[in-house]
Amino acid sequence: MTASVSFFVPGSPAPQGSKRHVGRGIMVESSKAVGPWRERVALAAHQAMRAVGEPPFAGAVTVHLGFVMPRTKSLPKTKTVAATKRPDLDKLVRACLDSMTAVCFADDSQVVGLRASKRLALPEETPGVHINITEGP
Repeated sequence: MTASVSFFVPGSPAPQGSKRHVGRGIMVESSKAVGPWRERVALAAHQAMRAVGEPPFAGAVTVHLGFVMPRTKSLPKTKTVAATKRPDLDKLVRACLDSMTAVCFADDSQVVGLRASKRLALPEETPGVHINITEGP
């Protein structure tokens, strides 16, 4: 039987952007929102892993990430367009994978399969990310 865990992290997904050097070997995240977002993802992952009684996966894993981005107030309630604006999907993925390292798997190099998507939230839908991690390829 293949082990898996699924959970939802509410909130506005934040991208893990570049870091900049500020002197004397100190690096600073370019986004102030990424720290709290990564903490929220790590906490939800820890709770989900504990709820299913799973230790961190030891082998290969496949990860599915479905980002639900906040709607802009100017967008009509009857129309939902594709989420083609920033943030970049790859930076959203990086923030989540780094957050789940040491919680769901020992290292994000264990991720052998990855499926990610982003879309705008439907009216009255909570923004966040749906995460599913399955053992094996």
